[in-house]
Amino acid sequence: MKKARRREKLARAVIWGAALLVMGVLLFIIAHVLIKGLPVLSWEFLTAPARDMGRAGGIASTIVGTLLLTAVAVAIAIPFGVGTAFYLAEYTKEGAVTRIIRFSAESLAGIPSIVYGLFGFLFFVVYLKMGWSILSGGLTLAFMILPTLVRTAEEAIRTVPRSYREVSFSLGATKWQTIARAVFPSALRGIANGIILSVGRCIAETAAVILTAGSALRMPASLFSSARTMAVHFYTLAYEGISMPNAYGTAALLVLLIFLINVVANALVNRFVAKGNK
Repeated sequence: MKKARRREKLARAVIWGAALLVMGVLLFIIAHVLIKGLPVLSWEFLTAPARDMGRAGGIASTIVGTLLLTAVAVAIAIPFGVGTAFYLAEYTKEGAVTRIIRFSAESLAGIPSIVYGLFGFLFFVVYLKMGWSILSGGLTLAFMILPTLVRTAEEAIRTVPRSYREVSFSLGATKWQTIARAVFPSALRGIANGIILSVGRCIAETAAVILTAGSALRMPASLFSSARTMAVHFYTLAYEGISMPNAYGTAALLVLLIFLINVVANALVNRFVAKGNK
């Protein structure tokens, strides 16, 4: 008994130590970026166009490019990803088809982003002649985040108790009514987490975006315009040594934007779930 208790205490100490180490590293990185970047942030920095390759001016065009590119990717990926997840969890039985779909999703999730970028460049930019554009980049990012959406949404759907479905069917509800009014609200929190992860990946992506959306600093006029995202702008400024202060400012805004998206999304989900439980 004493040895078992010692092992349990040791295991608990190791687990707590690992958790604290991860939290410490995360807080250190965030604090470093914010300390360096927050003094750079100003209304002019957020609204002014970039000048002299980013050495001067602001990042207005990169903010717009980031939001448009992410919106296109998410708008395309969510219906297909969540729809595939419901198909796998609710409309099919375990068999060869479901195993192939899951294996494909897991394989796609492990492909490096640069490979997606090369595919997007060859297919959307060259073959379909869309050029370096927000649409080419958004479609490429949609393919990239689709596996994450499928797997997270399917796991969230499968966590819904079977009794919810049985009660709904016993009251005379159809399959679709059961999914829409019983399964989906209960799985919404997990689905939303997958969407938030996908949005964060779109915002932070660089390699695939450079190859498909380009890196133009001008304000995009349409979905067929080339655009530079904040992540690409930060990478370019830092890697080429153009302006480290502006690079830190861009990175700080990226951190704050992702944090804001998480807070707003969780608040909306909690509000929706609370209304559904009334």
